[in-house]
Amino acid sequence: MRVGFDYTNMISDVVGENGISPKELADEYSRARKAVKTLRDKRDIIRWRDLPYNQDEIVKDIKLTAERVRRSCKSFVVLGIGGSALGPIAVQQALNHLRYNELSDEKRNGPKLYIEDNIDPERMASLMDVIDPETTVFNVITKSGSTSETMAQLLTVMRMLIDLYGEEHLKDRLIATTDREKGNLIGIAKKYGLTTFYVPEGVGGRFSELCPVGLLPAAVCGIDIEAMLAGAAMMDEICDNDDVEKNPALMYAVLEVVAMRHGANISVLMPYADSLKYFADWYAQLWAESLGKKNSFGRFGQTPVKSLGVTDQHSQVQLYTDGPFDKTITFLCVEKYRAEFKIPHAVDENPNVAFLSGHTFNELISAECKATQYAVKVSGHMNKSIILPEVNANTVGQLIMMLELATAYAGELLEINAYDQPGVEEGKNMTYALLGKRGFENRLDAMKDNTPRRII
Repeated sequence: MRVGFDYTNMISDVVGENGISPKELADEYSRARKAVKTLRDKRDIIRWRDLPYNQDEIVKDIKLTAERVRRSCKSFVVLGIGGSALGPIAVQQALNHLRYNELSDEKRNGPKLYIEDNIDPERMASLMDVIDPETTVFNVITKSGSTSETMAQLLTVMRMLIDLYGEEHLKDRLIATTDREKGNLIGIAKKYGLTTFYVPEGVGGRFSELCPVGLLPAAVCGIDIEAMLAGAAMMDEICDNDDVEKNPALMYAVLEVVAMRHGANISVLMPYADSLKYFADWYAQLWAESLGKKNSFGRFGQTPVKSLGVTDQHSQVQLYTDGPFDKTITFLCVEKYRAEFKIPHAVDENPNVAFLSGHTFNELISAECKATQYAVKVSGHMNKSIILPEVNANTVGQLIMMLELATAYAGELLEINAYDQPGVEEGKNMTYALLGKRGFENRLDAMKDNTPRRII
């Protein structure tokens, strides 16, 4: 079962003058082939590409730990932010029941899952209202161990657990996922004897879903992580091909980079399945944080926009068909949904409604996806489609690897480092200063000139 990629509607022969000409596309092929070679040469640095191949023993440990957690708790809470949360959220939504936490204990595949990816105080307070510490296991995820948001959550949970059960029982209710040697969390994990999984070197947060960061929460909730890795391996092999027209990730990157030159500075991802809804959130970080960079040649990147079919046909598609030519739209399409739901006969006397009767929700959402693709195409706006035969662990693994590789190839074509995030650091450092972290006191002086002056 292979994920497909249709880029017909990106080309000027189909969408008109605002599309990419066949010559423009062909002119990029030489640079694209070099990008394939460069990424091959970087495999020992960007080690997220090897995650589908080198984790057999780690997967065994994850599955054993997941089984222990499933037996011992009713709630599993992930403490993390950014790549430590967005990937697990996307995979859980994709591969488990859409109302997973609302199912009875008998119907769920595992404990309830809560992924706490923000520090809104009301959110943390509300979590404490719905979990029982006695039947909850927490998984704190931060590679650096210096992520203020995650460490604040950890301090909260540790204080609660120590007060209730004592330090010696922290290891029964707290799992760490972090760097093997560096950072604050590994020291805490060793001190209290926590079960610990490691984020490998060369695996940044937004590329970490296929390591223990994402695999442990998935396994705890009954997801087939070996099938995910097999799908990712399959897509990695497909996309390690310097024939651009046979490499979907490379073609995706080439199209987006050329589209940027056309002024398409917005990249919309629009899944036509609620199961894939949060892949748009995960993609937003992957694309924005990797490619929103400056170098000596200028500033690069696209603004990723999250959309959902058919919901956003009633809020955003007006813009996509009748608005400016400043965006590309990528549809995530599903050929076979995991449920079939028939539309019954109820008001056959009203032909304006009765035409729906006898069809299925499956037919309706598929028809609306095709209709929106057509409407966007005939309006002259560039769009393309990623097609999943169905949403399962294997195809989700393929999708993750395809989009990660597309991002990496785009970075090579733009001649930027897709794996750092220098624009994030200033905000982190000023937060440290405002909260009194030693070594950052001098940054407070810079804040004195940042006082509001135009308040109404």
